[in-house]
Amino acid sequence: MFHTDRGKEFDNKLISKALETFGIQRSLSMKGCPYDNAVAEAMFKVFKTEFANGAHFSTLEQLALELDDYVHWFNNIRIHGTLGYLTPVEFKQQTLKFLSSLVLTYHS
Repeated sequence: MFHTDRGKEFDNKLISKALETFGIQRSLSMKGCPYDNAVAEAMFKVFKTEFANGAHFSTLEQLALELDDYVHWFNNIRIHGTLGYLTPVEFKQQTLKFLSSLVLTYHS
């Protein structure tokens, strides 16, 4: 995944060709909405700080295994202050439960 804002420096044929060559998906912030870009940049900073900085992998398989472990930890174990000190999985479950109760209340 390659995320950028919609700046002209990222809108060129060389970058597009490189992404296509390596099978990398492009992610762009919504037009006129810088907020999703800030969220992505914050996530990448956390990822680099907690996982990538100083990491060395002997093989692609080792990278894949350790990345899978990190993503599992990040989503299921690590609490997030912006989510009310819940894990992302807990927050999603809580949100879905709340939305379900709203739907049930509305249809009653």
